[in-house]
Amino acid sequence: MKIILISDTHLETDTIPDYLSEVFDGYEMIIHAGDFDSLSFFKALDATGKLKAVHGNSDEPALKAILPEKLIFEVEGVKIGIIHEPSLSIVDNTASRYMALEMGVDVLVFGHLHRPIIEKSDVILICPGSPTKPRMSDPCAVELEIEKGLVRTNIIPITGQSCGYIDFSRKLGEK
Repeated sequence: MKIILISDTHLETDTIPDYLSEVFDGYEMIIHAGDFDSLSFFKALDATGKLKAVHGNSDEPALKAILPEKLIFEVEGVKIGIIHEPSLSIVDNTASRYMALEMGVDVLVFGHLHRPIIEKSDVILICPGSPTKPRMSDPCAVELEIEKGLVRTNIIPITGQSCGYIDFSRKLGEK
């Protein structure tokens, strides 16, 4: 199964932007780790019939009322957990690993950081970054492919505006 992971879209629209829709077409499932911001964008993604999601800290109250804080499900024998904020640290994933172990999952997908992380140990920790509002990165998503219990991951670049810091550092490199 091919799954696309996203988070922190922060969109106030009732349609999926074309550049995201084109990416989503190639996947059987969309996992969103919170911070849609608006109920309208959640509904647009949910209408695909492919969505698994949790709410984030910036989501409007209507979303928090219908989406869980945590979600656990299984795909081809691999237990996947989703949460928006697994820990308080933005540099150390130890608490996130413990959250995955506490949830009893093989893969923990989380958001909030707006930059991609893939860390593999006894569990796989994945923050897909943000396809629309990246921080310290280019816009991206993460591809999760599960086949016969094996898990493969890949960061997928998304068309869009990079973080201002990334643009600034690239300009420094041009001089």
